[in-house]
Amino acid sequence: SSGINAEWPLRPGQRQLYVEFDGEGGVDEGGVQKEFFQLIIAELFNPDYGMFVDIEDTRMLWFNPQSFEVDHNYKLIGMLLGLAVYNNVILDIRFPTVMYQKLMGEEPDIRDLIQSFPLLGSSLQQLLDYPDNDVEDVFVLDFVASTAGLFGETITHELMEGGANIPVTSDNKHDFVAKYVDYVLNTSISKQFEQFKKGFDMVTSRSPLKEWFRPEELEKLIVGSTKLDFKALQPVTRYDNGYSAETDIIQWFWELTHAMTDDEKSKLLAFATGCGRAPVGGMGEMNFIIVKNGGDSERLPTAHTCFNVLLLPEYDSKEKLRLKLYTAIQHFEGFGMI
Repeated sequence: SSGINAEWPLRPGQRQLYVEFDGEGGVDEGGVQKEFFQLIIAELFNPDYGMFVDIEDTRMLWFNPQSFEVDHNYKLIGMLLGLAVYNNVILDIRFPTVMYQKLMGEEPDIRDLIQSFPLLGSSLQQLLDYPDNDVEDVFVLDFVASTAGLFGETITHELMEGGANIPVTSDNKHDFVAKYVDYVLNTSISKQFEQFKKGFDMVTSRSPLKEWFRPEELEKLIVGSTKLDFKALQPVTRYDNGYSAETDIIQWFWELTHAMTDDEKSKLLAFATGCGRAPVGGMGEMNFIIVKNGGDSERLPTAHTCFNVLLLPEYDSKEKLRLKLYTAIQHFEGFGMI
């Protein structure tokens, strides 16, 4: 459990959040705060709770229309997103951009459905683009939306009264698509999203977020940027316990890092910091430390993710470093090794 040294209600949460875990003393200089966010986000997004579902074709998360969870859990997650903004904490969550558009009060359209649910959105776009007048015979659709239930069953929802008996035609296909988009992105999750947004607004309602930022910029504030410039990180990295920028293994480390693919760089960053994205200001703004963790060893690298500390044994060759580092970042799970 944890105690949070912030006054209630959370509108004053626009101040710095200080966290102290029960039984653990010391001053929160950012690491404990980061650990708090990591732990609580991991718990609330646990698939066992069924609050969110994976969008299969994007690996993003979306609100579960059939969730049994109580409203305050969605509100809590919205509050955490707002608190993350004011405490400069990047959260390892994966929502499509349309979620941030909805938070900012923008109405989604077919373009957002295509970005969020590519297979469904593209099929509806094909319907709109179909040039001939035999839509009813070719597509064989009614004013009904179909979604997957909790146990894989198909759940149907009429998009208008009597929709199961109203065929989609060339004349009404635009109305059908508009209603389908509204159902998937708004109506089907209205109860869950309303509480989620209520929690977010509790923290941010007195801020100029909506005036200062576009939805995609708000997204970067919360989850960071996918642009990973390790060349900007290298000159600001600090070393400890016997390492320096001139140490052979440190030079090997940067040579290997700069040669990585974007996916590998993201995995390395997640391994070392708990999140595979960079802060809005870029990686040159990060606090990153590489610490010598003994001499040559068969042990894998480890990390204190809450403090952005990579613990690296002094392997005796570049090839051994490559093997150990790649093994570590490809197979670790969770928010860090330590």
